[in-house]
Amino acid sequence: MFSEFLQFLISGVTVGATYALVALGFSIIYNSSNVINFAQGEFVMLGGMSTVFLLSAGFPLPLAILCAIAITVVIGLLLEKLAIEPAREGSVVTLIIITIGASIFLRGATQIAIDKEFHSLPAFSGEEPIMIGGASMLPQSLWIVGGAFVMVLLMWFFFDHMKLGKAMLAMSYNRLAARLVGINVRMVLTLSFVQAALLGAIGGILVAPMSVTYYEVGIMLGLKGFCAAILGGLGRGWGAVLGGLIVGVAEAMGAGYISSDYKDAIAFIIILLVLFFMPSGLLGKRSTERV
Repeated sequence: MFSEFLQFLISGVTVGATYALVALGFSIIYNSSNVINFAQGEFVMLGGMSTVFLLSAGFPLPLAILCAIAITVVIGLLLEKLAIEPAREGSVVTLIIITIGASIFLRGATQIAIDKEFHSLPAFSGEEPIMIGGASMLPQSLWIVGGAFVMVLLMWFFFDHMKLGKAMLAMSYNRLAARLVGINVRMVLTLSFVQAALLGAIGGILVAPMSVTYYEVGIMLGLKGFCAAILGGLGRGWGAVLGGLIVGVAEAMGAGYISSDYKDAIAFIIILLVLFFMPSGLLGKRSTERV
């Protein structure tokens, strides 16, 4: 019984780490622009699909991964420059619709440029399972959880100890005040999209060896990452991490003890409960009014 519970827990933490990276991307862009970027799931898809494409073109896996991350970051940069920045004076709803349109465009462009097939990357360090308390864990799970942990630490260090990170935090509290003290608001917004694309690409690459990647994989990952961001408190970095882990574990436990047929519905049930009873999320949100 305990080994079964542990198996579900390992599975939940693994997938929850991916949701946490996606949710963190949502939070970073929300803090910089007050906009929910519904193309965040497509950054995850682009990371995995670009790696698959480059690998099939003869690139060694490490180089394919680096190039795929660079491609996704450039696309995130172009999205901000070509779609978000020209409409920066528009309403929040307008900007959100733009990100939805961008996600549709990216999916279409990917199926044309690459294909519509299902793909999987080779495991980074073998497929021999590791036994823990009667439960098995694939080595790739360590890569996913470890990679997410490293990225979260890097983001924490960036925002807490670097001048540019503190400038982004200042902008999240009050954009007008940040501009008045000399912070380049436009540059901060661009950087937020670059960071979100980086996190999404890494998440997509890490999870691809354990599941399939294809041009529509970002839809569900993006929605569940959004649920995680709402659960933790939209705009709160640590809340995004906590929300991702909770959604992942709840999903795994529900699939294991109830039915796998309801696995995808669990995240949306959670978000409905949060919106009804705790609309600010588990860690709350900043009460400072954004201008």
